[in-house]
Amino acid sequence: MIDSDRISQRFALLSPHLDERERRLFAATEANSVGYGGIAAVARITGMAPSTIGRGRRELSEDTGLEAGRVRRPGGGRKSLVETNPGLLPALLALVEPTARGDPMSPLRWTCKSLRRLAAELQVQGHAISRTVVGELLAQQNFSLQANRKTCEGCEHPDRDAQFAHINQSVSAALAAHQPVISVDTKKKELVGDFKNAGREWRAKGTPEEVRVHDFVIKELGRAVPYGVYDIAANAGWVSVGVDNDTASFAVETIRRWWYGVGRIRYPDAKYLVITADGGGSNGSRVRLWKRELHRLANEIGIQVKVHHLPPGTSKWHRIEHRLFSFISQNWRATPLVSYRVIVELISATTTNTGLTVHCELDDTAYPKGIVVPDEEMNAINLIRADFHGEWNYTIHPGNRSDRAVDS
Repeated sequence: MIDSDRISQRFALLSPHLDERERRLFAATEANSVGYGGIAAVARITGMAPSTIGRGRRELSEDTGLEAGRVRRPGGGRKSLVETNPGLLPALLALVEPTARGDPMSPLRWTCKSLRRLAAELQVQGHAISRTVVGELLAQQNFSLQANRKTCEGCEHPDRDAQFAHINQSVSAALAAHQPVISVDTKKKELVGDFKNAGREWRAKGTPEEVRVHDFVIKELGRAVPYGVYDIAANAGWVSVGVDNDTASFAVETIRRWWYGVGRIRYPDAKYLVITADGGGSNGSRVRLWKRELHRLANEIGIQVKVHHLPPGTSKWHRIEHRLFSFISQNWRATPLVSYRVIVELISATTTNTGLTVHCELDDTAYPKGIVVPDEEMNAINLIRADFHGEWNYTIHPGNRSDRAVDS
């Protein structure tokens, strides 16, 4: 008499730990112990095919010729879809080929290329395939899910690398001489209020910070304008949070506050100040107000101001972006910037394991737009342009233009 329960229990316990060959050998052993009708009975109990159990019986009674570690004879098992359908893989690659994006006749030109859509389009073309197999085929072809990457910088200036080398040489020389070198820029303007801030932060489960649905500026609060000064040698930042316009006057005022706050104390023997800045914005290379305000600053502090602008389209390479602004964004992630005080406190609390410290203060001065610097004021600026791209590299000296010396 067949003890179906005992066979079923043993199979259930052992099956998860057996490979394909071991399972059929187990089933064949049970069938042999039953005797006549054993194959049919064991097939009914285990759900295995009678032919599989019969093959196991033959393997028990004779040398199968299987190599060690194999569960099937070479060539055994169902052929892959790629083998049985030679046109499948080319059809799939045609759908996901990046160069096909420009083809208006491409079936998936204007849709998301999800596995489900790819499988559906292949089925329309007559290829029987599931989205799971589509994923397996793409993985075999070294495809993976990838996001966009910001690398295209627009028109690349032919002297871009040479300008970076020029900046590096000037900065290295200044640092070796213990002269102050700062990187300056405006961080992204931020809406002040209970607005969503990118990122995630640990909170009790089911209690997310509730913020406004729409990002419309609150007139009473406006936008915060963080302008940063990063002292390269000291690994220290100074940020002024403006409440008005991002102008050259605001930018230079931030540099002035940094100098009187810590710069002159940190560099008591400074003979000149090196500034690296983007080529556009409030500290752009073509902004007249920027140069006039720097001249006024040079007259106040009594030292030269050497300016180097990054070449066009390279603002993301600016040191202040990676050494200061990125850490500020990390520190206030998922925190609504509900007030100027919160913004100042969050920026001031920004630190890193490498020793970065940040001082932040509010600048509630009004900085009107549209200030015009006439030619006579520009001509009075004691500015000497470098031989190499003088529009990007120049030195502003204290005093009148008539008193300037030739800049080396």
